[in-house]
Amino acid sequence: MPADLAVIGLGPFGLPLAQAAVAAGIPTLGYRTGPEPGSLSPAELRRMLSAGFRHATSPAELGRVRTAVICAPTPPGPDGGLDLTQVETAARTLAAHLRPHTTVILESAVPPGTTEDLLRPILEEGSRLRAGRDFHLAYSPSRVDPGNRDVTPAGTPKVIGGLTPACTESAAAFYGRLTDKVVRARGPREAETVQLLETNFRHVNIALVNEMAVLCHDLGIDLWDVIRCAETKPFGFHAFRPGPGVGGHSVPQDLTVPAGRTLRMVELAQQVNSQMPRYVVQRAATLLNEHGKSARGARVLLLGVTYKPDLADQQATPAREIAVRLMELGASVSYHDPHVPSWNVLDRPLPRADSLYEAAADADLTILLQHHRTYDLQGLSVKAQLLLDTRGAAPTGAAHRL
Repeated sequence: MPADLAVIGLGPFGLPLAQAAVAAGIPTLGYRTGPEPGSLSPAELRRMLSAGFRHATSPAELGRVRTAVICAPTPPGPDGGLDLTQVETAARTLAAHLRPHTTVILESAVPPGTTEDLLRPILEEGSRLRAGRDFHLAYSPSRVDPGNRDVTPAGTPKVIGGLTPACTESAAAFYGRLTDKVVRARGPREAETVQLLETNFRHVNIALVNEMAVLCHDLGIDLWDVIRCAETKPFGFHAFRPGPGVGGHSVPQDLTVPAGRTLRMVELAQQVNSQMPRYVVQRAATLLNEHGKSARGARVLLLGVTYKPDLADQQATPAREIAVRLMELGASVSYHDPHVPSWNVLDRPLPRADSLYEAAADADLTILLQHHRTYDLQGLSVKAQLLLDTRGAAPTGAAHRL
């Protein structure tokens, strides 16, 4: 069966798009751009294959689709910006096989201007076709919330900014098959900047509540109760909650501002959020000291080492830095995570607790870093000698909260 859609890049943004497409009845081709953290369970892969998904066996297959969406990862690069290498590679591969009337859409996180200034020249040079005349070109920010069962592709509006009005309408026609609402931006730069704003909104607000967590602890105020009350306000407030750090694939978007420009608020947010693993370790050492124990030689159990609950993804998880800092203090660190069968820190495997309750009872300190659905925090609080809850998930009074 010929594919109608090619998803180029099968990482955390490409795989959900491919899944949504096949669920909507669109024959879909997947093409990998390199090592990508996204993965499917055998059951998910079987469902997708039976619904019309297949992996490309040759780049030439990219030239036989009506729509190609580039979802290549853009991790932080050594220069402090985003590494667009995989986007460039994907564009060159597609350009060599691009046919007239194809709709090309970029969904990767990129600096404003990338669609027009980087992607367009590569596609035009490699294909000898003209964007906006021979093929359609647009940008659409990826809106994926891994593990959130309450958010569906159909219920998530898609923003689209095309190089020309015709490009926008062609991309809108494609996304209209996946979502109930399409939002048209003025152009690609506006659509790229939507992604910038949305990600920064998350990082800045997490930084605010992280700072509030430190302040409230120092003042003896229950921040979790403050948030519970504040979120009853029906306007002007959106609840965010503190944690041990910010992980995930959406990096702080000061990285995506064009060279020579910065966003001061985002820089400050990065500074605040990057200090949270250190703060968690400080709190851990203080708790141990208050109970007559030293961090050196203490047995510390980390619960949940992924960046989101109920997922195996460890991208930029703060758990790694916390483990390293505890080990530098001389603590004996082990972990438990139902989604992570093995975990290496500093190039050596960390001991994994087989029996959660026995490990918590044996540890001098248990730190909840990620609240997986399987964790019974009431039961853990009874078993653990000391429990530090960085997610505010334990019942009030059952643990020491961040």
